[in-house]
Formats: sequence, structure tokens, C-alpha cells
Amino acid sequence: QVQLVESGGGLVQAGGSLRLSCEASGRTAGNLAMGWYRQAQGKEREFVARIRWSGGSTDYADSVKGRFAISRHRTKDTVYLQMNSLKPEDTAVYYCNFVRVGPVDYWGRGTQVTVSS
Repeated sequence: QVQLVESGGGLVQAGGSLRLSCEASGRTAGNLAMGWYRQAQGKEREFVARIRWSGGSTDYADSVKGRFAISRHRTKDTVYLQMNSLKPEDTAVYYCNFVRVGPVDYWGRGTQVTVSS
């Protein structure tokens, strides 16, 4: 099993910034990628960003390109999401995702991000 602990959510005004962190523990060997998804109230969970663990290549949802940046600390099994120029529509619960060889997905419990207008 893999355990994921997210931190860094909160309340921020539009145009502000937040940095989310997610630390993985447990059976982290065979890590293929880590990333972030979000789910706004009344909507389905959607992809935000992903970083591949071995090469560090990244993918972003069109809605966050140029504003969000994902990075990783390989030895700490930690992924970060720097969120800049936040908009009210970024308000959601943000979930950390860990993909291990299989592939097998693991999810964090989520952290709330609220952007006020």
C-alpha cells in the first residue's frame, strides 16, 4: 500500500498563490508518476497536472497551463503543485495521485483550495 498526505490548501484571494505538497510513504518502489486532480462541488474529478517520476516530464490541463507548475523531490517521494494567478474557478478539493507499476492508482484524502473573488 501507498499512503499519501497532502498539505498546503487554504483560502486565497483571486490572483494569489498557493503551494500544495503531497508526500508518499509505504510501498513507493515502482513509482511511475505522481500528480494532482481536483473536484469542484457538483462536478466530476478532473485532471490537473502530472509528473513522470523517472524522467520528470510533465503534463497539464489546458485550464492551468502557464499558471500552475508541478515538481518533485525524488528522494522524499514528494510532489508539489505551485499555483499562481488563482481564479475562483480553481476552487475545489485537490487530490494527490500516485501511479505505481501495474498500473495501480493511489489517492490522497484531498485538500481544500478556495479562491475568493
